[in-house]
Amino acid sequence: MKKRTRKSAISAALKVLQDAGEPLHYQEITRRALDSGLWQTSGKTPDATINAQLAVDIKKKGAASDFRREGRGVFGLNSGVIIADSSTETLVVPEKRKTAGRRRVKAAGALSFTDATERVLEDSGGNPRHYRDITLEALERGLLNTEGKTPEATLYAQVLTECKRRKGRGDQPRFMVLGKGMITLTKWQAKGLGYQVEEANRKARQELLKLVKEMPPTEFEELVGRLLAAIGFEEVEVTSRSNDGGIDVRGTLVVGDVIRTRLAVQVKRWRQNVQSPVVQQVRGSLGAHEQGLIITTSDFSKGAKEEAERSDATPVGLMDGEQLVALLVENEIGVTKTPLQLIQLGEDSSGAAG
Repeated sequence: MKKRTRKSAISAALKVLQDAGEPLHYQEITRRALDSGLWQTSGKTPDATINAQLAVDIKKKGAASDFRREGRGVFGLNSGVIIADSSTETLVVPEKRKTAGRRRVKAAGALSFTDATERVLEDSGGNPRHYRDITLEALERGLLNTEGKTPEATLYAQVLTECKRRKGRGDQPRFMVLGKGMITLTKWQAKGLGYQVEEANRKARQELLKLVKEMPPTEFEELVGRLLAAIGFEEVEVTSRSNDGGIDVRGTLVVGDVIRTRLAVQVKRWRQNVQSPVVQQVRGSLGAHEQGLIITTSDFSKGAKEEAERSDATPVGLMDGEQLVALLVENEIGVTKTPLQLIQLGEDSSGAAG
């Protein structure tokens, strides 16, 4: 009898997401991989392993990764992945979907649901389209490759999720949802209220980054401590005053009272790019079961990025100035958000006068 070969964590996650046909939280990916026997591990926190390996794969490979991050802890497939079956070395190709009686042609390079939406709207010349029409055209043109039974619902949900996430960070969404399932591109409304709001937000983000760069070092470290606490870390401690091996802030991320991830952070309130020796220093300062993160108000050199992702060493996370400001805005640290309300007529407005 031929012995079945167990898949790696990455391969198992890939198969789980292909079978699901939709993005899943890493905890659900882990559960399905273990329940189906695709993956076995003796580790005490298998979901943390899946989460870390998917995050590293995306960061290391970029657009070439088989995965894409759809939200906090949620991962999906990146542009129509085809999976190799390790037992036979043959390719398993997703079954083609029949749409409205017309033949769907599979493109060589399919897109994510949101990227496919943008492509269809771009080709529509700025005209709003219903999400069902967008899905139908994307499938027929081979822009999407999915086994999900309700691709139109998935597309609409992902457009809404992206809009919410970008608005939360103070960024301009790619899409405007006009109601009744109609979607258009925000840039086609460049002279309207949305454009004015985005311009004001862009200037506010620039001003916030400028203020952060001018902070005294101790205030900057305390700001990072506040940010970690805001995004769910516990036991946050600013350590720089004790000269703790170059580590400025430490904290523990707790998920569901089960997963505890220790994070050691070094902050750099610099104008020049952070170089690879800093990454090496942080890695050397990590304690047992700790993960490293460098936060800077500037950016990172190519060498620093390569060193952080080195496959034979503990990965070190990197957060540049723009990413830092995005998180500060999302968690309303240093800024306040003013909601805007848009009044629209309801479906029964035609009979209101009577």
